[in-house]
Amino acid sequence: MAEEWFLALLLTLLISQETRGEHQAPCPARCQCFTPAQVLCADSRMTDLPRNVSAQAKEVIVMMSAVSYLFSNTFQDTPHLTKLVFLNNELCSVHSRAFETLTELQELEISGNPLLEHLLPGTFSKQGKLLHLQLNFNRFTTVPPGMFDSLKQLETLQMRSNILSSLSPFLFLNLKKLQVLDVSHNNLSEVTKDTFAGLLNLQILKLNHNFLSSLTADTFQNFSQLTELHLEGNKITEVKEGTFQVLTKLKVLNLRRNLLSAFSDGVFGPELSSLTELNLQDNMLTEVSSLSRLSSITDLTLSFNQLTSLHENLLKNNTALETLDLSGNQITVVPETIFNDLFSIRTLSFHKNNLSRLEASLFRDQQFIQRLDLSENRLETLPVGFFDHFFPQHTVRLHGNPWQCDCHMQYLQDQLLNSSRMVEMLDRILCESPQILRKRPVVSVDRQDLVCHLSAGETDVSRCSLKESNEAMTIRCKVDRCSSKTVKVQFQDETGSLTEFILKNPPAVSQCSNETTAME
Repeated sequence: MAEEWFLALLLTLLISQETRGEHQAPCPARCQCFTPAQVLCADSRMTDLPRNVSAQAKEVIVMMSAVSYLFSNTFQDTPHLTKLVFLNNELCSVHSRAFETLTELQELEISGNPLLEHLLPGTFSKQGKLLHLQLNFNRFTTVPPGMFDSLKQLETLQMRSNILSSLSPFLFLNLKKLQVLDVSHNNLSEVTKDTFAGLLNLQILKLNHNFLSSLTADTFQNFSQLTELHLEGNKITEVKEGTFQVLTKLKVLNLRRNLLSAFSDGVFGPELSSLTELNLQDNMLTEVSSLSRLSSITDLTLSFNQLTSLHENLLKNNTALETLDLSGNQITVVPETIFNDLFSIRTLSFHKNNLSRLEASLFRDQQFIQRLDLSENRLETLPVGFFDHFFPQHTVRLHGNPWQCDCHMQYLQDQLLNSSRMVEMLDRILCESPQILRKRPVVSVDRQDLVCHLSAGETDVSRCSLKESNEAMTIRCKVDRCSSKTVKVQFQDETGSLTEFILKNPPAVSQCSNETTAME
């Protein structure tokens, strides 16, 4: 990504150079100048910073160079810099007074230095106007207490992808205006309320991809303004009741890839009405109780857990829900009423579960659904009327099921044939049975071959079949010529009344008598 950004930057530079006047002051060696205020130095042969940077310069970017040291007062000739970026260099040491003259600095980045293991106390003591500080992809193991005390205007602080194992208590105490803190992709095993003391206006906190195993009930008590909390990729085994109680403005909570075995909305406070995104993917969840407090949630991800069932009231009051991902679980049955009154659902995935049966009215309120994934389950058929509320307007996945291509397949086959453009991987929706049709695409089977075979349990009935076509139902039975089997056909109307027709098979008496005599 850095290389792509650099190439785009260089292209812009070349274009701007062609349009500049001929009398502009010369640019430092091994650097490019967009304007007198913008300097880019990107040369792997550069071992020292240029000394003749224009006093008019406001922004200096040094990237992919061999610069190893920043000495005292390195930038004394450019005191008016507002932006300074060191990206993907070979820095191994930064003097504590390197930025002493840069009192106007608003943005500073020192990232991508695999040999840089620490910063000295006082390094940012003169940067009282700094708004954004990025210290990513270095080798920092610790941050000295008081390192950020002078940065009282700071709004963004990033220290991701270092090897920090701990954060000193009260490290951020003076950062009253900080809105974004990113300490993801480190080795943190514990954080407490003292770790985040002072962060009264923090809106986004990224603690993802660390080694956190537990959270105390007061860990986040200072975060009344927090809107996003990222905890994915840790080793959290439990989230206690009330852990997020003070986070009344929380919109996004990501707990993906932890070790949770259970979760309930009791971890939130009773006043929470702002959460729109909850991600619990890749945990060990065997149970999720009601999430009825989450009345504003739009995106819920429960994929790749160990759920075998869903409570019928799991989604009660989640009327804003638009996306629900339940893929990669072991769900065997879906309560018929679980989606009742959820009119906003657009995307729903049951991919890779153990579903063998679904009710016809399951999606009766989902007429606006845009994507339904039922692939790789154990479905053999779907009931008549299953798609009537939303198919064929939307995208459906049905492949990877053991479809039984008998008379009950006629409804689904009609839907597939009439809406083939809306069905993904249509050629992979295959018959599993009967054997004669195995591995045949459902849409390629002739209608007359969709036959139900009936076993009568009598020795003189070798086979019966049921076939439906053109609103006619045909029952065909092969029987022994000497059988006197009676066939009863019953029609039941909507009131429950039965009308019965009786058919008898008169045996060929003479032949049967001869056969009987012969047997004697």
